[in-house]
Amino acid sequence: MSSPLLHLPAHLTPSAALHISQQAPLLLQDQPSLSLPFLYSSESTEKWAIYEHLLLACLRTGDDKSARLCLERLSNRFGATSERVMGFKGMYQEAVAEDDATLERILKRYEDILVEDPTNTVGLSFTLAVVTTLANFEEPIAKRRITLLRSMPKPEEAISALVKLLDMSPTDAEAWSELSDLYLSQGLYQQAIFSLEEVLLIAPNAWNIHARMGEVIFISLNASVSANDVDVEKGLSESMRWFCRSIELCDDYLRGYYGLKFMSGRLLPLLSKNHNGASTSGGAESGSNLQFSLATVQKLNQLATAKLSEIVRKSSAGDWAEYGYGRAEVIAARELLDRDKQPMER
Repeated sequence: MSSPLLHLPAHLTPSAALHISQQAPLLLQDQPSLSLPFLYSSESTEKWAIYEHLLLACLRTGDDKSARLCLERLSNRFGATSERVMGFKGMYQEAVAEDDATLERILKRYEDILVEDPTNTVGLSFTLAVVTTLANFEEPIAKRRITLLRSMPKPEEAISALVKLLDMSPTDAEAWSELSDLYLSQGLYQQAIFSLEEVLLIAPNAWNIHARMGEVIFISLNASVSANDVDVEKGLSESMRWFCRSIELCDDYLRGYYGLKFMSGRLLPLLSKNHNGASTSGGAESGSNLQFSLATVQKLNQLATAKLSEIVRKSSAGDWAEYGYGRAEVIAARELLDRDKQPMER
C-alpha cells in the first residue's frame, strides 16, 4: 500500500507540515492501525521513509516528543553512528535548544565529528532504497554545522565552511546557492553572482536560479551609489534578460513574470528619456548585456502584465495552492499590478 507520506514535495507549506505531524501519534503507536499494514514489516522501505518525513514535520510544528520517538526508531534500526541519523539527531538537538550556550555545544559537537571524519558531508548511510526517495531531505553533519553557523548568526564562519565544503564537492548546487545568499547578505554582490553562475553550470535549466540572478543583479545595481543613467539602463536590461530566460524555461513561473514586469516598468521611462524610443543597441547582444528597444520592452511588460493578471484571477477564488503558488507571491503580484492602475485612475 502506498501512502501520501511517501510522495511529499521538497518544500512543505506550514499547513501541510501540520497535517503530517498530526498523524504522528497514530503512526507511532505500538499497535499501528490496520489501515497502515506496511508498518508491520520491520524492513519496509515505506516505514523508514515515513519516520523521516514525520521527524521533519514534527520538528517544524514543535511536536518534539513525536520527533524524538521517530529519531529513536531510526537510531535503533540504523545505528547512532549512521551519518544520516547523526544529521537528524543534530536537527533535533538544534530544535529543542533553549539558549545560545546549548547551540554552541552542538556546534562544537559537529566540529568534533568532522575532525574524526572529514568526509561526513554526504550523510547517506541508509542501506535501504529509501535513501533515493529522500534525497531532498538529507542533512549531513557538515551542512548542519553551516546551517547552525548561519542561524547563530556567524556569516563569515559559515562562508568559510561552505568554501571548504565546495572544495570537496564542487558540484553541490545547493551549497553554491547557499553561498550566494551568504555573500549577498554581506554585500558581496560579485561573489554572489559568481556563485549563482556556478549553480547554472551544474543545473543550466533551473529557472528559479535564472530569476534569482536577475534579482541579485538588480539588488547590486540598487546598492551602487555611483551608477549613472547608462549604468542603470544596462543593469536593468541585464536583469530583465535573466527573468526572460526564467519564464522561457517555465511558462508559469510567477516570480519570473513578477521580475519581468518590475524591471521592464523601471526600464521604460529610461528608454523614453535617453533614446526617444530608439533602440539602445539595435536589439543586439553586446558582451553579457542585452539592450532592448523601447517597443520590445513595452511588449515584454504587456506580456508580464497579462500573465500576472491571469495568475491573480485564477487565485482569486482562494485556490492559489492548487496552481503551486504561495499566498504571499499572489498578494505581491496583485499589488504590483495595482501600482500600474493608480496613475491611470488619477
